[in-house]
Amino acid sequence: MSDPTELVAEIERLGGLLGEAKTSITRRFIGQEKVVDLVLSALVCGGHGLLIGLPGLGKTRLVEALSTVMGLSGNRIQFTPDLMPADILGSEVLDTLEGGRREFRFVEGPIFCQLLMADEINRASPRTQSALLQAMQEREVTIAGAHRALGVPFHVLATQNPIEQEGTYPLPEAQLDRFLVQIDVDYPDRATEREILMATTGTEDAEAQAVFTAQELLNAQTTIRRMPVGEKIVDLILDLVRACRPGEPGAPERVNRDVAWGPGPRAAQALMLTVRARALLDGRLAPSPEDVAAMAEPVLLHRMALTFAARARGESLAGLIQEIVYQHTRSEVAA
Repeated sequence: MSDPTELVAEIERLGGLLGEAKTSITRRFIGQEKVVDLVLSALVCGGHGLLIGLPGLGKTRLVEALSTVMGLSGNRIQFTPDLMPADILGSEVLDTLEGGRREFRFVEGPIFCQLLMADEINRASPRTQSALLQAMQEREVTIAGAHRALGVPFHVLATQNPIEQEGTYPLPEAQLDRFLVQIDVDYPDRATEREILMATTGTEDAEAQAVFTAQELLNAQTTIRRMPVGEKIVDLILDLVRACRPGEPGAPERVNRDVAWGPGPRAAQALMLTVRARALLDGRLAPSPEDVAAMAEPVLLHRMALTFAARARGESLAGLIQEIVYQHTRSEVAA
């Protein structure tokens, strides 16, 4: 689409579809509007999401609803310490054919889908976690020397319990960086919890309805990359990401003192995409400084780490990011 009028029409149509998708998801996953927005943003940007939350907050229910609404084939893997890479990827088995002839046949694992839920991903060993590295980046896996393409599109939504750490293996930085956003799932407020009780303990349960197809989601991922972004927003994204790196010229003193390692260029890429998605969900044709301020924490939180001394003092990485965001966006937001 080279005609700007056609692009505007397509962006507006996509915004309407996302609004319908959000309404359908919230029939099953009540409340938590910010969580739904972030998950939809991850998918429409073509990325993966890491959901952090306690058990029983509806993360599995959310992913199931998302699979239906977005028209994607979905699978769920419960990660455990004894899970092996072949349990995720699949393996070759030796079949005996007619006449006694034998040949190997590949049996696909649950990763061969379009939306994979990796439940409690940090409970599996590093060897098993690494089975997702190539899949998340290249949308294919290599097994017995053969490259096998995954579903199109392919997305991973992984969950972690932030409290219980016994018997877990923290994800390596390289794998964390492959998640477009970190999505914190908190307790619902009283009114929302009451609504959940009334909706889920009766004889009938609300059903989500399909809004997208896989092809429409692929089209949306192309459209969002054509959404215009102003030069001021691009500069703001660069300034913000670079300010979070210790040793960078102009980095705040607190960053140089408290941050062990900061976000790389992939963080800027993620922020560039997600601010477009937030604008789209809000019915706007271009992102604003408010979008940058809102998406900074979900994009940066899992791409940075505090020093041991900062953690010992009780410093908060989320608080540090909010402080940096405020310093860089207050004038633009006020304007």
